[in-house]
Amino acid sequence: MIFQYAGQKFEDHRVSQQEWPTFKPKTPFGQLPVLEVDGKQLAQSFAVTRYLAKKFGLAGKDDWESAQLDSIADFQKDFENETRKYYLMMAGFASGDKEIAYKEIFNPAAEKHFPVLNKLLKESGSGFFGKSGPSWVDFYISDRVTTYNGFAPEFFKKHPEILAHADRIHNLPQLKDYIKSRKQTHI
Repeated sequence: MIFQYAGQKFEDHRVSQQEWPTFKPKTPFGQLPVLEVDGKQLAQSFAVTRYLAKKFGLAGKDDWESAQLDSIADFQKDFENETRKYYLMMAGFASGDKEIAYKEIFNPAAEKHFPVLNKLLKESGSGFFGKSGPSWVDFYISDRVTTYNGFAPEFFKKHPEILAHADRIHNLPQLKDYIKSRKQTHI
């Protein structure tokens, strides 16, 4: 999304399960994603995202705002770690009772998490997580919320503000067509 928002051309190479055994040893840590720039590789999703956000002006207007955005992203990552079992079940990567997992894992964590995100959005005064406008954190969280809404739409009926934020991000003029046409994955 960062490349698209910035108007930067890029190649989105998805590695199939069949290609993975050959491709894996070519990556720095034996995992994806990997950004390649001028023959150099950068691994780990947050490292790649933060690098691109800084490069394209989506990491906050100053060091403080950048740190605040990082803290919100880390808060989101904590939620993902807490709800990983539910997520893996819903994405088809783990077995178990999805209804029980929703009630015991996702819903309690989400009831603590999303009100905080809503509060942060309101406090920013910009409609985004950063006071200066859209950031990589808005892109990150909006994608996650869209995925979670596909798994648990009943939850987001009670929390429409965060869903409205995701819709607002996905309807930015720089992103709208890309969001509709991009390659879809479970994660």
